[in-house]
Formats: sequence, C-alpha cells, structure tokens
Amino acid sequence: MSRDEAPLPRPAPGRRAARTRSAAIDRMVRPRIRVLCGGEIALGPGKVALLEAIHASASLTAAARLLGMSYMRAWKLVQTMNACFREPLVTTQRGGKSHGSATLTRSGERALALYRGMEEASREAMAASWQELRVLLK
Repeated sequence: MSRDEAPLPRPAPGRRAARTRSAAIDRMVRPRIRVLCGGEIALGPGKVALLEAIHASASLTAAARLLGMSYMRAWKLVQTMNACFREPLVTTQRGGKSHGSATLTRSGERALALYRGMEEASREAMAASWQELRVLLK
C-alpha cells in the first residue's frame, strides 16, 4: 500500500482533525469555486490569487508580475471584480513619481476571506467521499 493509499491517522475530534483531513485532501483534490454575477465570473481561483498578490504587494503592477500576467490583464480582472460587487474590492491610485498603488478595500478583504472559507468548507465536505474515492486510485 502506498503512502497516498494509507488511511489517515485519526487525531482527536475538533479543529485539528479537520485540518489534518483538509491537508490530505489539499495534496490530491483541488476544488475550483467560481462565483458568478450575471454572465461574469466575479471570483474564482485566478481572481483570488490576484487579490492576495495585491494585498501582499500593494501594487497592481507587482501583483501582475508576481502572477506572470500582463498589467492590462490584471487591470481588467480588477475592473470585472469591482463591477460585480456592490462596493469595489480593490482601489487603485495612479502612478507618477511615487508610483501607483493598489489596496484591498474592507469588502475586498471580506470577499477574500469568505472565498477561502468556502474552499475550506468544500474540502471538509468532501473528506468522507474522498476517503472512499482515493482507494480506487492507483
């Protein structure tokens, strides 16, 4: 039996058990949640990665570079997100001598946290089925 087929250890019930199950699922199963607004994808894995990069760098240019995308692509993703939500998720300030900046609004931080929570909840919901499915894998 390979390491991936071995049953998970059974930690004490509670948060630690959920984290252990979640960590095992993270290695093999990756949910891809997309939040739709009309015909647009308001949030998805790529947009969430961009929000996190903006939060870390405080710059749309740096965030785009970090993710290997063009500035224009990042700008369009931000515009789409901002148009889909009641309040903008990202605010930007144009460049110049001091360079521009981009920051997440409170709504942006909240949307990011809620999205990550949805991912975690989906992994936890999949845990039992994943245990059954993984024994069918090579």
